[in-house]
Amino acid sequence: MRPDPDLRPTLLVAASTFPAEAGDGTPGFVLDLATALSDEYRVVVVAPMTKGARAHQRIGDVEVRRYGYFPARWRDLADGAIVDNLKAKRSRWLQVPFFFVSMAAALRRERRRSRPDVALLHWIIPQGAVGQLVLGDLPRVVTTLGGDLYALRNPLLQAVKRSVIRSAASVTCMSTDMARELGKLGARDDQVHVVPMGVDLDPITRAVERESRVPGRVLFVGRLVEKKGAIVLIDALDRMTTSPTEVAVVGDGPLRPQLEARAGSAVTFLGARGKEALASEYAKAAIALYPSVPAANGDRDGLPVALLEAMSAGCAIVASAVPGIVDVVEDGVNGLLVAPGDADALAAAIDRLLADPALAERLGRAAAETAAAHTVDAVADRYRTLLTAARAR
Repeated sequence: MRPDPDLRPTLLVAASTFPAEAGDGTPGFVLDLATALSDEYRVVVVAPMTKGARAHQRIGDVEVRRYGYFPARWRDLADGAIVDNLKAKRSRWLQVPFFFVSMAAALRRERRRSRPDVALLHWIIPQGAVGQLVLGDLPRVVTTLGGDLYALRNPLLQAVKRSVIRSAASVTCMSTDMARELGKLGARDDQVHVVPMGVDLDPITRAVERESRVPGRVLFVGRLVEKKGAIVLIDALDRMTTSPTEVAVVGDGPLRPQLEARAGSAVTFLGARGKEALASEYAKAAIALYPSVPAANGDRDGLPVALLEAMSAGCAIVASAVPGIVDVVEDGVNGLLVAPGDADALAAAIDRLLADPALAERLGRAAAETAAAHTVDAVADRYRTLLTAARAR
């Protein structure tokens, strides 16, 4: 039975990546989790303004309040991944101090307005750090998604991360490797919880029912930045002995012009896709690729939601054997693993699956079974437990 909306405790969520509208192509894992938690909490999300967004809106039962942080004409720091945006265009560093100050004001204002009972802060830096400064004794659960933990390594930022972790009721992360990294920053074992972001199964289930899988169709889904490894895919295409029916790349990012020029007509770049359209891409693909690599600045994937989505759709997975991914993909059981950055190995794995559709089908079925444990509802149950414990402290 759903609690009376007026009696539900209030959850304050802060994030820097959040859709302008549901299913608009922006990664929706924060919105999906917030929506799942709204059956027990009144959820208020504080996020930066992005293109096409409104300052105040409701998405389903989730209230969203956005803050401007720079003149709209130049404001693009939070349009995508902040670390990658800064790397792509150094002048964006001018926006950073305004972004922090505006976030601090917005969180302070929202605490006065909505009087939350607990906060869920996505990313240690910036949301966790700013929340620590301005939310006082409000209990906080902090989530790290990879870039904030693996990159930002200078001593001052490491000290900030240690302080944020120490003050949090609990810290969640995507993989066992990330849990070890948190331990190096002083997190207690009982404070750290490995809870990957969950998959919204409904659009994937609908897509699988209506679409037909296309033999030989290869799919890459991810932001076009160094750590996602799209360049390794482009290199692998030249080394394959069998040509795929089609190679489709879903996603956008600063490396897209370079990748398009290098791939030529061999790859179809589809750009970002909304949730329903992306689900259709998964359902049509025979093979889904996640050739992640460590970036030069230390950034790397935790456990990509897109990987879990492709597994849920029953795609045969080829992925890099990197921390996070190896937590869910077992070589030869529910996917194929290759060494990160090894284009020859990636080409050989794709060739193997193209030559053996029965193997691809078997791996896809096993992948779907594995992904069933990572639905949004299952993940939300874990967060409910952590938020309840935080409130009780």
